[in-house]
Amino acid sequence: MPQTPTAELIDEAREKHTAVAAFNVITLEHAEAVAAGAEQAGAPAILQISENAVKFHGGSLAAVTAATAAVARTSSARLALHLDHVVSADLLTAALEAGYGSVMVDASKLGYADNVRATADAVRRGHERGVWIEAELGRVGGKEGEPALDAHTPGVRTDPAEAAAYVAATGVDALAVAVGSSHAMTERTAALDHELIAALRDAVPVPLVLHGSSGVPDAEIRRAVAAGMVKINVGTALNTAFTGAVREYLAAHPTTVDPRKYLVPAREAMAGTVAHFLGLLGG
Repeated sequence: MPQTPTAELIDEAREKHTAVAAFNVITLEHAEAVAAGAEQAGAPAILQISENAVKFHGGSLAAVTAATAAVARTSSARLALHLDHVVSADLLTAALEAGYGSVMVDASKLGYADNVRATADAVRRGHERGVWIEAELGRVGGKEGEPALDAHTPGVRTDPAEAAAYVAATGVDALAVAVGSSHAMTERTAALDHELIAALRDAVPVPLVLHGSSGVPDAEIRRAVAAGMVKINVGTALNTAFTGAVREYLAAHPTTVDPRKYLVPAREAMAGTVAHFLGLLGG
């Protein structure tokens, strides 16, 4: 099936008061698992490659993009292609030329004025190419080298009034907000600030994005969607399923050297995780 624009999936989800899930892709098996899980659930999904994943692949965007896009084309599910947490200006340029339907530009570590300036420039460049642009205000935290951040830490949560001004100043198409989740959580114990989510939904005209959803319990995700979250990012949960399946297989078959033997159950485990999250959102 032809690649589906991210904006199309997001707009449909907003109209139905549901959400669309975006799953991080690191290896080809990740992309194949997202496609398989989406087909199993009968739901659309977003294939999401991060700047860190690009670095893992030697800093070249071309190969991982081509492989992931090929998976989207050969799947019967409606799949979009998104580049996540882009900090590098060169990578943004490459993404705008590589056929991505959307890009998340991450200037959240900058001060407010610099964040606005950098994001507004990225939005201008993206819109010239017809690319949907997501940005972040507040600090989700938890990425490699960063501490996990609590929703109640001063200066961490996204302020609704500031968010409204930020969206107006930058022209972003979606806003990732800090409401209590954190990247790289391996236990699903995050408690979200649902009143803040509702306040942000009312304050800004663009869809809200929840990063770090792997650490958020099912019931909390459902409540977040009901309160106004439209894009749900999932990464670590796939890696947990992948690594767990590999460990289990190798423990039972310690002499195995053919990676296909353990990558098959790893891919299947990730596909099951994808289908689970999509089932949550579809419900």
